[in-house]
Amino acid sequence: MIQTAIKFIRYDKSKSIGVVIGIVISIFLIGQQIGILGFLTGLMGGLIENSRKDVGQIWVIDNITQNANELGQLDERLVREIRSIEGVENTYAIIASNGLVKFKNGKTASVLLVGSEAPVFVAGPNESKIHKGSIDDLLMDGAVSAELFDEKIFDNSLEIGNRVEINGKEAFIRMQTKNARGFAGAFFYTTLSKARFYSNFAQNKVSAIAVKVKPGYEVATVVRNINAAIYGVKAWDANELQQSTISFITISSNIGTSVGSLVVFAIISGFFIIGLTLYSSALDRIKDYGTLKAIGATNSYVRNLILLQSFIFALLGFALALSLLLAFKKGVENAGLVISYSAIEISALFIITVFISVGGSFFAIKKINSVEPASVFRG
Repeated sequence: MIQTAIKFIRYDKSKSIGVVIGIVISIFLIGQQIGILGFLTGLMGGLIENSRKDVGQIWVIDNITQNANELGQLDERLVREIRSIEGVENTYAIIASNGLVKFKNGKTASVLLVGSEAPVFVAGPNESKIHKGSIDDLLMDGAVSAELFDEKIFDNSLEIGNRVEINGKEAFIRMQTKNARGFAGAFFYTTLSKARFYSNFAQNKVSAIAVKVKPGYEVATVVRNINAAIYGVKAWDANELQQSTISFITISSNIGTSVGSLVVFAIISGFFIIGLTLYSSALDRIKDYGTLKAIGATNSYVRNLILLQSFIFALLGFALALSLLLAFKKGVENAGLVISYSAIEISALFIITVFISVGGSFFAIKKINSVEPASVFRG
């Protein structure tokens, strides 16, 4: 049957190529949108994603906020108070505050100053995000970090050693990160005291408190202990706060709706374009299918033959689309659009490909099932 299916595919090369191209375009567009959505959601939860979640498994913030990009202010005394709660090994203050950076050419840009205590630097950046320099370099006088991919956005060099002004105060870039970014803007990491100094943040306030859990305690248990003991704050598992932030921004900004509608449109259009192309191809070869029936082929055999052709189209189309997606991923990487595809996402794309191709073939199957074997001998 495979050889017969290949012969039918080769019989009408123009329509076969059209089916494959239709699959490639649909899957490429779907994969592109999924990749971009993944990139954006990574930015949305960037403040937590770039932090030391191995140390700060719990984040304590005000009890109103669901979005980590919009942190309020907490009393600094809570940093010490929370340490007395059962299951807490240590606590770390975090400051996230806006600042205005001025570069040597006079241009300015808004950034988010992220400060935490040395030597842990629980707010980040974590080791995997450091491109040049080391985390200890942030201990130097006036030291801040800058992001490699923000150079094009700021239209300024962010090399180590460059001087900048933050809210009118002199600072120096001593460390460079790569892909340590956020949805709300560029991150400049530094120490807790320098974050206060540059952003004029109140001395008795913090933005959040990271909590390290004692060995032997469950994170969920310590979260409940903190919420039960401290009024006016809310403790979150760091991963749950990250997901809450992503959900909040995705829904409030309609990004999820926009991307979702494009994906659905690509699936529907691909389904019907491929279905109609296969239907047209079946009409062109209706005598061939009728001949198969006349020499003894059953409707089941013919149906499986068409399904096999559509599956072969799916394999070819998916292979080409995946190659294009990987080339697209590589091409935009240097521009700062860092896209990655998980095994689950690739599997989902393959399932969608099979659905579009095999599902579309039912137009042709319905037509061929109605063909009478004797019709091939008429006129």
